[in-house]
Amino acid sequence: MGLVTETMASGVCEAPGRFTVSERPVPGPAPDGWVTVDIGAVGLCGTDYHIYEGKHPYLDYPRVIGHELSGTITSGADAGQLVVVNPYISCGHCRACNKGRPNCCASLEVLGVHRDGGMCRTITVPRGNLYAADGLDAHQAAMVEFLSIGAHGVSRAPIGPGDRVLVTGAGPIGLGVALFARMTGAEVHLTDTSDRRLQFAGTRLGFSNLHRAEDKIVTGALSDGFDVVFDATGSVRAIERGFSMVAQGGATVLLSVVKDEIRFSDAEFHRRETQIIGSRNALKRDFDAVMEAMRTGEISTDTLLSEVIPLGDLPKRLPELVQSREDIVKVLVTP
Repeated sequence: MGLVTETMASGVCEAPGRFTVSERPVPGPAPDGWVTVDIGAVGLCGTDYHIYEGKHPYLDYPRVIGHELSGTITSGADAGQLVVVNPYISCGHCRACNKGRPNCCASLEVLGVHRDGGMCRTITVPRGNLYAADGLDAHQAAMVEFLSIGAHGVSRAPIGPGDRVLVTGAGPIGLGVALFARMTGAEVHLTDTSDRRLQFAGTRLGFSNLHRAEDKIVTGALSDGFDVVFDATGSVRAIERGFSMVAQGGATVLLSVVKDEIRFSDAEFHRRETQIIGSRNALKRDFDAVMEAMRTGEISTDTLLSEVIPLGDLPKRLPELVQSREDIVKVLVTP
């Protein structure tokens, strides 16, 4: 009789528009330098929605999704430790990695995108990608990764007390940017096409400088523009419009990724001595900054958490979540 392979329920996007809970093998013993983790909670994000819609450019189906992860180490001296999983698997030896920038690794693989993710019971990951989540619970820990994207974007920007900042896009990433920009002492403005998202930013998060995307923003007291413009929209039109709202000597930080070409006026770029800054993923220090902000209460995860869903319910719920994402900040799945 052959060996019986133990299996586990896993959230698999089989093809665009088709998500199932399927049985997949439980990982075997972790190789040297890797650790086995039992998943506590998984955050759903725009990447997962794009995978479901067939809009992600770097993905082969079928794929176990899920990269916003918390879990518990299952063996060794750290057994029982609640951790946040950094889902960016870097090579450790390319030029970027050697310069301490593994988020820009030349052969970066992201859990749930380039390799199977954590929408399951158990995964194995490099030990260096696990960060102790002391003082947090599993739900909070699963929300660290998406907020770290915003924290990293703010850390990339020349921003400080009294600076005027515009965040275009008030979805989950934009809200994270706005929260960390506010912590620097900057005057933060947000713009979006959605009244509901702007209302959430105002009533639930306390932002008062809110603008509809079609409004003429750079006028009156704001006529000299913004010291930093952050784009979290994924819209070429919004990015290009943002260039015109950067103040003299200011910067624009691009967190969203678009496949099309972006155009700007070279004359205006030089006249203003504009900086254009890319922001990709996050580093350990960004994860640490988010966890500390959660512990001190500067960030309320209860405010950002929209709903918790059991994995078994997700095949039925995912299509409606994709359609209603305008009303969602963060949905967590428990495997």
